[in-house]
Amino acid sequence: MNEDTAPEPTPPQPTPMDLALREARYASERGEVPVGAVIVDAASGHLIATAGNRTEERGDPTAHAEMLAIREATGNEGQPRLENCDMYVTLEPCAMCAAAISFARIRRLYFGAYDPKSGGVEHGAKVFEHATCHHKPEVIGGMGESEAAGLLKDFFKDKR
Repeated sequence: MNEDTAPEPTPPQPTPMDLALREARYASERGEVPVGAVIVDAASGHLIATAGNRTEERGDPTAHAEMLAIREATGNEGQPRLENCDMYVTLEPCAMCAAAISFARIRRLYFGAYDPKSGGVEHGAKVFEHATCHHKPEVIGGMGESEAAGLLKDFFKDKR
C-alpha cells in the first residue's frame, strides 16, 4: 500500500433501531402504518428477526410488526421463549403486542415514539404494571423518537 493512500474508512454498521426504522419505512411504502421491529440476541447482538406492519396486506389485525417479529424469532430459535433477546420497535407497543412481549419473555424492550392514544406500555393499559403480568421486560422508551414520530406524522398527513 502506498504511504499516501489511507485505507477506506469502514462505514458504520446500522444499529438495531436503524433497522427497525428501515422496516417502518418499508411498511409505509406498502401503505401500512410505519412501524418496524427487530429482535436481537442480547449477548451477541446477532439479528434474529425483522418485521414491519402488514395488517392491511394480510387482512389480519394481529399482523403488527412486533407480533410478526416474535413469530419469526421463535421460529428461528425453535422455542417459544426469547429470554435472552431484546426487541427494538419504532412505536410504543399496543396492549396486544405488550402482552405478546411478556409471554415471549423478551429481556429488554426499546421503543421509539410514544403512543398516548394506543400505547400499552407507558400509556393506556400499561400491561407490564398489572399483577397478572408474568414477565416485565426492562423498558427504554424514546430511542430514535423524533425519526419514528416523523415517519408516523408524514404517513398520516398524507392519508388526510
